[in-house]
Amino acid sequence: MLSLSATRVIKRSLSSSPGSRPWKVYLSGEIHSDWREVIGTGVAAKGLPVQLTSPNTSHEDSDDCGAIILGMEEKRRNWDKIGANMNNIRTQTLIKDADVVVVRFGEKYRQWNAAFDAGYAAALGKPIITLHPPNISHMLKEVNASASAVCEDAEQVVDTLAYVIRGELPKPRDGDDFVPIADRLGPGNPNP
Repeated sequence: MLSLSATRVIKRSLSSSPGSRPWKVYLSGEIHSDWREVIGTGVAAKGLPVQLTSPNTSHEDSDDCGAIILGMEEKRRNWDKIGANMNNIRTQTLIKDADVVVVRFGEKYRQWNAAFDAGYAAALGKPIITLHPPNISHMLKEVNASASAVCEDAEQVVDTLAYVIRGELPKPRDGDDFVPIADRLGPGNPNP
């Protein structure tokens, strides 16, 4: 009889497809840290067939695009609306085209746009991965409830993508404290 680990390797090789199609992953949210670069580097290091897209991450360009392209407006509210409408062309198009939407929430700023993107992705039936520090989980409980995975760091997002796309699992985060479900349920479990 095969060991549990040998059985897992065989099942993974049957379920994974290394030459799988390219996956489109939209990276929404906070623009003040390097989380997108960490995901990009991790995806490349694992050789995952992933195309990453995102909103315009230059805050100044995102704010001023409407006025730069269409001309100055005397009222700031209209200026914001023109810029927001232009940014929505990109955001809506890329989220509609995405296979997976990753939404990052940071601690420093309120990312209303990220919450809106998560809601839009959920309305379209897109799988969502949220990414945020654990101490803000409570305020994001409704967003997290719509997510297929809730990650605490960018490396977990990369590992989630590697598992979803290729069936690859990293070493357990809990190290030696990890106990497989079959061991936790014990002998006699009808679904080992």
